[in-house]
Amino acid sequence: MAGSTYGTLFKITTWGESHGPAVGVVVDGCPAGLPLTDTDIQEYLDRRRPGQSRYTTARKESDQAEILSGVFEGRTTGTPISILIKNQDQRSRDYGKIKDCYRPGHADYTFDCKYGIRDYRGGGRSSGRETIGRVAAGAVASRLLASVGIRVTAYTAAIGAITVPRSAYNYDCIHENDLYMPNNEYAAKAAAYLEQCIKNLDSSGGIIECAVTGMPAGIGETVFDKLDAGLAKAVMSVGAVKGVEIGDGFRAAVATGSTNNDAFQAADGQVTKKTNHSGGILGGMSDGSTILLRAAVKPTPSIARPQETVDRSGSNTEITITGRHDPVIVPRAVVVIESMVAVTLADLLMANMSARMEWLERFYCNRGK
Repeated sequence: MAGSTYGTLFKITTWGESHGPAVGVVVDGCPAGLPLTDTDIQEYLDRRRPGQSRYTTARKESDQAEILSGVFEGRTTGTPISILIKNQDQRSRDYGKIKDCYRPGHADYTFDCKYGIRDYRGGGRSSGRETIGRVAAGAVASRLLASVGIRVTAYTAAIGAITVPRSAYNYDCIHENDLYMPNNEYAAKAAAYLEQCIKNLDSSGGIIECAVTGMPAGIGETVFDKLDAGLAKAVMSVGAVKGVEIGDGFRAAVATGSTNNDAFQAADGQVTKKTNHSGGILGGMSDGSTILLRAAVKPTPSIARPQETVDRSGSNTEITITGRHDPVIVPRAVVVIESMVAVTLADLLMANMSARMEWLERFYCNRGK
């Protein structure tokens, strides 16, 4: 299977299946000398761990990270970093009754069409459990970015139709509620809505927003390797994401040039913008302002009400999915989006080192001095 590797210089490869013995990631290209421990990885994995609240799957996994290579005495060595997370609470029997049916909203049918074989136990590689490797890699990338003053912060902007107004944002609240929303009052409203979804044997989608601060101007490439194109690819690669917008996004389509353009201004010798409709990206490169990205996440497709489908023989049938599933994917996906943004930025930040001859000369001509 191709498609499990992402990045050029800072490169990650995730591996493992939902009901296999383990999942994990190999991070290749991380510079030597970055402080890194299992605890640094665990902090991120704990944010996507199942069983944290009523609104996540009841699957009990400790999701303990184990660094197998690439770190010595608390610092990266420049060699591939391999991170292992063992699966501990698989209940494959929950999927026995549906192994010959295609679950609506899942990749069962498309896997069969492509490979002629599929792991029906939780979806195999198409399971949300694959994202553990992404999050572990995101923890490494985030530490790299933090070392140069760049911070990536993701949170839940909406659950269903319950949307937090930007004027009501309080970032201190993000880790104070189970839904990772930047407002506890709206989180309570969203929780009440989810309770209704659960009662109706249904699920909900939502919107995740991600803000990047401290990003220098000029990161990204023109034409095919634009920063916004890379971010869109990275975020859209997350299974439940069905849409991505940057800055004003689709609202720019109904704006005018005079209202959508961000006026430049000079202050204290720095070029800044008066507004940020562009979401921190111009011409495929960062413009020095906050990068703002939003991802639309679909409702969890595994719901406990009867659904129409077909079996592998092509006969019409009905399916009711049992087992342990999230009534909403959004809260656990917040750190996944944050991680994919961090991995993308780390990769492009490293690539940018070759943009100017003077930067190469500054490094290589001054070595040993």
